[in-house]
Amino acid sequence: MPRETGRKLIAANRKARHDYHVEETFEAGLVLTGTEVKSLRAGRASLVDGYGFVRDGEVWLAGVHIPEYTEGTWTNHEPRRERKLLLHKKEIASLLGSTKESGSTLVPLALYFKDGKAKVEIALARGKKAYDKRQSLAERDAARDVAVALGRRAKGRS
Repeated sequence: MPRETGRKLIAANRKARHDYHVEETFEAGLVLTGTEVKSLRAGRASLVDGYGFVRDGEVWLAGVHIPEYTEGTWTNHEPRRERKLLLHKKEIASLLGSTKESGSTLVPLALYFKDGKAKVEIALARGKKAYDKRQSLAERDAARDVAVALGRRAKGRS
C-alpha cells in the first residue's frame, strides 16, 4: 500500500480569524490514541471551543472535540480530553513568553493529516473588540466591491 502524501483537511476553525488578530502560526504534531486517529480519518472533529496553553514546559490543546470511534470498544477515548502538542523547545519558549502577556492566547486554526501524520495549525492570537470586527467586515465588503467593479470594467460594462 503506498504511503499517504499531501495535506488532507479534517476540521477548520473559520470563526477564529474573525474573533482574533492572528499574530503568528505554528504547525504542531498531536499525541493521540488509536481510536482518536481512526475517528479523525473518518473526518469527525470540532475545533470551535478549542484553545491551547503551556504547562510545565509542554504545550497542551484543550476543548477540541474528537468524537468516540463508532467501532471502538472499551478502549475508546474521552472526546474532550487534553492532548499534548509536539513542538520544538524554541517554539515552546516563544509561546510561553508570549502567552504570559495579557490578551494573548493559543487558538487552533486547522486540524489535518500531513503525509499521514495528524497535525494542528495553532496560532498565537489576540482577541478582537467589537469595533475591530465591524472594521474587518467593512474592509472585506469594500474589497469585494472593488473586485466586482474591476470585473465589470474588464468586461466592458460600466
